[in-house]
Amino acid sequence: MTFKALHHVAIICSDYSKSKAFYTQILGLEILQEVYREERDSYKLDLAINKHYCIELFSFPNVPERPSYPEACGLRHLAFEVADIERTAIELKEKGIQVEAIKIDPYTGKKFTFFADPDNLPLELYEQ
Repeated sequence: MTFKALHHVAIICSDYSKSKAFYTQILGLEILQEVYREERDSYKLDLAINKHYCIELFSFPNVPERPSYPEACGLRHLAFEVADIERTAIELKEKGIQVEAIKIDPYTGKKFTFFADPDNLPLELYEQ
C-alpha cells in the first residue's frame, strides 16, 4: 500500500454560518464548492489552501459536543503551516481570536502555537 498524500480533513460544526465565516473570512481558506443536502439538513463546504483541497466543513442538526480538554482519544488537532508565526498570531489576535503563547518544539526546534475554531476544535500554527 502506498499513500500519495493526505487528501482532506472533515470537520462537523455546530453553527454552520459561524464556522463558515471563521474558516473563510478569518483564516482565509478558499471556497471550492458549497452544497446543501436537503434530505440530511446538512451543508458541505469544500475548502482549499493555495488551491489545494484540504477541509470539508459539514453541518448536521443536533451534533454532540467534542471533548477537548482534558484531551480525548481521537483527532488531537489540525496544524496549519505558516512562514511567519509571529505575524500570523498577530493577525489572528487582530481578528479577535485568542492565540496561546508561541513555543519551540524541543525535538525539531520549530515554533508552534494553538488557537481554536468556533467549536473549540484545537488548531495549530506551525512555522516551517
